[in-house]
Amino acid sequence: MDPADIIRFADVVHRDRGIDKEIVFTAIEQGLLTAARRKFGETAVIEVRLDRRSGEIQCLVNGSAKSVEFGRIAAQTARQVMNQRIREAERDKHLDEYNRRLNTIVTGTIQRIEGGNLIVNMGRVEGIVPRSEQIRGENFKVGDRIRAFLFEVRPLGQRVRIVLSRSRPEFVAKLFELEVPEIGDGVILIRRIEREAGYKTKLAVASLDAKVDPIGACVGVRGSRIRNIIDELNGEKVDILKFEEQPELMIATALKPAQINSITLNWDNQSADVLVEEDQLSLAIGRRGANVRLASRLSGWEINIQGEAPLAPPAGAAAGAPGETGADAAAGATEPAPDAPAERPPAEDEPPAAEAQAAAAADPVAPESGEERSGA
Repeated sequence: MDPADIIRFADVVHRDRGIDKEIVFTAIEQGLLTAARRKFGETAVIEVRLDRRSGEIQCLVNGSAKSVEFGRIAAQTARQVMNQRIREAERDKHLDEYNRRLNTIVTGTIQRIEGGNLIVNMGRVEGIVPRSEQIRGENFKVGDRIRAFLFEVRPLGQRVRIVLSRSRPEFVAKLFELEVPEIGDGVILIRRIEREAGYKTKLAVASLDAKVDPIGACVGVRGSRIRNIIDELNGEKVDILKFEEQPELMIATALKPAQINSITLNWDNQSADVLVEEDQLSLAIGRRGANVRLASRLSGWEINIQGEAPLAPPAGAAAGAPGETGADAAAGATEPAPDAPAERPPAEDEPPAAEAQAAAAADPVAPESGEERSGA
């Protein structure tokens, strides 16, 4: 084995795979040691040394120097052991690298699609976005760029399995950290976040600085910040709410945009009975109950919503003036005013009132102007 080739091999592996040269030299020594044991036996005391500068190899068997030319089979064994050690070192390096990037957003290119799972090329390693971690309704093609939340890194044989997600609430939270500097700096806190991927996300934010509006900072000037996030989520709705400590306020805030009439808290079973107008019931529940489910998880209370009809006005309220009872209105309707002129009998050529009304109803003449029609 040429010493110059050994040094050159270590340089190539270090440059292409990012593996430390010392690891490469150690892998070569272990491969040669395995080959020497196959040749000289397991009982022999064998020591293999590799000079890191010159590439010279020294093999001692029971204290005596021996040649490192072991034959074809032994050399093949040495090469297999060496390659295995290098792959394991590469796996450990990737484990350390991506463990440091755990719970962050990473970017890659879709390399292939297998059974609905997206295989993402992330440079020297591959990530996977399982079908269960994808946003409903999204369609990707091979070659598309993709951003996802890295939530799991584990060894898989001599490789590293990196699992990504686009459907978890943490993905949206990290997008807000990237788009909203106040969240990245810790001035604004995301106190709670709940999500039904592909439909809606609700997050409650709070500001540690009284001069900073948490909702306005998240929305951005003319909605620039929140628009970037919604575009990344393919149009998913995002409700930004102000975090409230009091349960009643938090529940009412979490159920927005519905208007709430009343909230009754049941502390024994941590549930809340909520009353809304009938026309607000569907808005509070949301499509397929998503709004109330997200509000329940966001507030930490089980929410039971019921609709109630608006209170009807008193029976005589429409007939009389304000503050006038039904009896007074009836009396006013039958008694003429003191100064009112007495009814005159109809002239001989004038039709009775009932006939005049019938004639007016049959008259096809339209009102003179549109204002009169809208005013009537």
